[in-house]
Amino acid sequence: MAANQTSLNDTKIALPTDINELRPSSVEIEAKDDHFDYSKRAQWLRAAVLGANDGLVSTASLMMGVGAVKQDLKFMILTGFAGLVAGACSMAIGEFVSVYSQLDIELAQMKRDKERGDGSIVCEEDGEKENLPNPLQAAMASALAFSVGAMVPLLAASFIREYKVRLGVVVGAVTLALLVFGWLGALLGKAPLVRSGFRVLVGGWLAMAITFGLTKLIGSSGL
Repeated sequence: MAANQTSLNDTKIALPTDINELRPSSVEIEAKDDHFDYSKRAQWLRAAVLGANDGLVSTASLMMGVGAVKQDLKFMILTGFAGLVAGACSMAIGEFVSVYSQLDIELAQMKRDKERGDGSIVCEEDGEKENLPNPLQAAMASALAFSVGAMVPLLAASFIREYKVRLGVVVGAVTLALLVFGWLGALLGKAPLVRSGFRVLVGGWLAMAITFGLTKLIGSSGL
């Protein structure tokens, strides 16, 4: 018994002398970050970024189209507001139906796998259900993001009476917002920043230019 006590007393436990040894190194943190699956963000990121860009571009294009034939501020604001409400509802309903269809397909596939498989599939079923798409969440994200994007040209044009200045301010505000949305989407999805931002910017400019030009042409013909 005494011998056991002596051996226990002689045993030394090595403790770290530096508290930093207990913390994960920056290399370990970066390694974990590199292994993060950014595709998990795809569901809500796709709905949010596409919704914001659609709201921004479609509302600005509508306002520019009306501004091509009607210089009155009231017409532009009413057109933009109608586009905001209609677009937000359309995005929400479309996203809800689309994601719900995807959910039905995945649930049906899980049911088939369960019928063909063994007990291990049953154990994994709860974990798989947590990763299933949420139609209501996607619909709300789309509607909210669309509304946020549509508010940019509306707010930019609301307080400017001068026609040409108003058009210039709308184009400038939309350009800045397109760059921000493109940069944010690329940053969150770990995509190339410059290429993504440029693609979004050029697409928005083309949409506004085509809508303005065609509406101006039709309006000039007296239709």
